[in-house]
Amino acid sequence: MTEHGPSLDAVVIGASGGIGRALVSALAARANVSSLTALSRSAAASPDRRVQTGRIDLLDEGSIAAAAAACAGKPPRLVICATGLLHDGPMQPEKSLRELDPDYLARVLAVNTIGPALVIKHFAPLLPRRGRSVIALLSARVGSISDNRLGGWYAYRASKAALNQVVRTASIELSRRWPEAIIVGLHPGTVATPLSAPFRGSVSAEKLFAPELAADRLLAVIDGLSSKDSGRCFAWDGSEVPA
Repeated sequence: MTEHGPSLDAVVIGASGGIGRALVSALAARANVSSLTALSRSAAASPDRRVQTGRIDLLDEGSIAAAAAACAGKPPRLVICATGLLHDGPMQPEKSLRELDPDYLARVLAVNTIGPALVIKHFAPLLPRRGRSVIALLSARVGSISDNRLGGWYAYRASKAALNQVVRTASIELSRRWPEAIIVGLHPGTVATPLSAPFRGSVSAEKLFAPELAADRLLAVIDGLSSKDSGRCFAWDGSEVPA
């Protein structure tokens, strides 16, 4: 899926977010992208005429199904779900068990796990039966169970760990009908977007990535994937995130 590879139709979900917008711009600049659909809750028009926009709400399965149906005419070989929720007003990541809140837990799991799972449900059947195709979903290193040494952030950690399990399970099923399809989780690192804004005070400048840099690195990881990588989670530098 490199810039000079075979032509492909691509879909970016969460196109209004910092990473999503950067991914749309990077893909629109690639000569081999024959069509690009940018989906978001706002469905805001793109200034780039090569980009088709549409609405999707990960909290509404009907919206996800409708968005997938609208893309069926040009079966995508690349689907990227660049959505995520860490904080929302008074709802902040937990530092201890006493801060666990059922509403926050449910909201984070709905956005970070259930919504992306439904994206796989409705978009995977669109993949061409022959040839390489990729579904990539933004995950996070903090979703790694074996790498958890700091604790805290119960809802976000659990939602990303659950997403990684969904990816792994889906990869097994997809391999039976789409043997060349690849589905992975991607950890973008700490990116200068509103999601990370309250928590990046201690992040050094060289470890805080601009959205454009993060998008380029994530696409480079996607370009290098093969079918043996399906079901796994990779960081922005190509290293595997442990389960």
